[in-house]
Amino acid sequence: MDVFATDAVETGERVITISDSAAKRLTEIFEAEDKSDLMLRITVSGGGCSGFQYGFDFEQSSHDDDAIFEHAGAKVVVDDTSLGLIAGSELDFVVELVGASFQVKNPQATSSCGCGASFSM
Repeated sequence: MDVFATDAVETGERVITISDSAAKRLTEIFEAEDKSDLMLRITVSGGGCSGFQYGFDFEQSSHDDDAIFEHAGAKVVVDDTSLGLIAGSELDFVVELVGASFQVKNPQATSSCGCGASFSM
C-alpha cells in the first residue's frame, strides 16, 4: 500500500498502513504457529486510562464489516467502527529496553497514555 498514514487522514481515506517491522514480526508469529491464514485483528473499545483502548487478537476469518490490509504477506483486519477511530494509523512493531510490542501510531489521537495502549480524541 503506497498511502502514508498522515496522507490518508488528510484525504479522508479509511486505511491503515503496516510497517516493515510489524509485517516481519507477524510473519514470524504466523510461521511459528504454522498457520499462514492468520491475521492480526485490531479493535478499539471504550476504556483504558485515556478513553479508548486498542485490542489485538489473532483470527483466521473476517466478518462482513471488516477491512483487511496487507503488507509483505502479513494481514491486519479491522472492523468498520474501529477503523473510523484509527483511519490513517500505522501499525508498527517496536523493540525497546522494557520489551517489544505492536503499537498503533494514530494521527487522530489527541493524547495517549504512557504505554500507548489507550488514547483520546
